[in-house]
Amino acid sequence: MNIYDLKVKTRKGEDFDLSTLKGKVSLVVNTATGCGFTPQYEAIEKLYEKYHKKGFDVLDFPCNQFGHQAPGDNNEIHEFCTAKYKTQFDQFAKIEVNGENESEVFKVLKKQQPKDEIKGIKNKMAMKAIAKISTTCKEEGDIAWNFTKFLVDKEGNAVKRYSPTYDPKDIEEDLKELM
Repeated sequence: MNIYDLKVKTRKGEDFDLSTLKGKVSLVVNTATGCGFTPQYEAIEKLYEKYHKKGFDVLDFPCNQFGHQAPGDNNEIHEFCTAKYKTQFDQFAKIEVNGENESEVFKVLKKQQPKDEIKGIKNKMAMKAIAKISTTCKEEGDIAWNFTKFLVDKEGNAVKRYSPTYDPKDIEEDLKELM
């Protein structure tokens, strides 16, 4: 099973069949609008603008599990992202990424890529601190915080998992290899 075998809810509550993305490379991110990592939207949008017409998509899943940093409803989150960061990719409905109500998408992604790639000692230390305050990160492979990123190949398989501290612009080389 891969994520392109699944359906999710759009921010408007409609079903969206991820199989429509077969043949595209995707970056799947659990996001929050009030997080210290929220400015990463800017770099994610730049990747989207540069590669979208070449077969790249961003799958943005707001998540309020970490410090309640994704307040508001789906439309408020979308309005924030488009106004502040000029995002052109859409957000899906708010989800949970860990625990008994976790999204099937993240269940599959975590199984395929159970560990974050973390760049640099400073970021490794930051992630250790984050793991200590993350109340929903209980099982091996769980998401530690907002802005964990998964790079998904054209068949729907997660090929890389990046920590929240991983700068999205540093994903570009991996993305180009998959394209």
